[in-house]
Amino acid sequence: MKVLIIEDEKPAAEKLELLLKKYDPQIEVLSKLSTIEKSIHYLKEKQRDVDLIFLDIQLTDGLSFDIFKSVQVEKPIIFTTAFNEYAIDAFKLNSIDYLLKPLSFDDLAKSMDKIESIRNNLPSENTTPTAVSFEKLAELISGVNQKYKSRYLVKIGEHIKSIAVEDIFFFYAEGRTVFIITNENRKFIVDNTLEELTNQLDPQKFFRANRSFIINFDHISDVVVYSTSRLRVKYPHEFEKEIIVSREKVSDFKAWYGGE
Repeated sequence: MKVLIIEDEKPAAEKLELLLKKYDPQIEVLSKLSTIEKSIHYLKEKQRDVDLIFLDIQLTDGLSFDIFKSVQVEKPIIFTTAFNEYAIDAFKLNSIDYLLKPLSFDDLAKSMDKIESIRNNLPSENTTPTAVSFEKLAELISGVNQKYKSRYLVKIGEHIKSIAVEDIFFFYAEGRTVFIITNENRKFIVDNTLEELTNQLDPQKFFRANRSFIINFDHISDVVVYSTSRLRVKYPHEFEKEIIVSREKVSDFKAWYGGE
């Protein structure tokens, strides 16, 4: 079997090669590549020589999923990753095998046994061996790595107050000014746009309901039908403005509110 290793950490690549030789001394490592650019060039020129690819998720020049934007990979892949179970579940669902770092011989042997057992049933040369959306997985991995804001600083006169996101009912924009509305029904100006906040907040907890509001799931007291195609979100304290989920966001809101 001829193997290509794409891994930006030299010790990890060398360890993987040693484990492969231990599993089967006849395995030939064709090359050990460390960047997306080198990998794209190699696969365009020599993919036909490769039987199996070991692919690290995070390379020196970005996520390895970018490789698939430039070249159609037609060989089976085993991911090597240090990501948590959430990401690993995605690989399982998409029938891609994986090795969790630090690598162990037992885990490698199981993966190789699996590959050996399906080699005779691999798709033809012109068919990608796994029906997976690499863009979707890249999106997921980025989400796993994302560190969301846990607190916001606001100014009160000459004082600065730190507000935990779990104490925020919602964010509200009025013109260019954005406010935090807390569970104590207090209102503070925050130095961010709603667009910035959308990228900083955990999407499982916060939802952009319309142009003016980002709402917190944990404090919603009620959701009522506002019209045939819109919804009104209520909180324990009445606010000066109604929070209406815009018509084009209702479907996404229902999925978010229902935990999909």
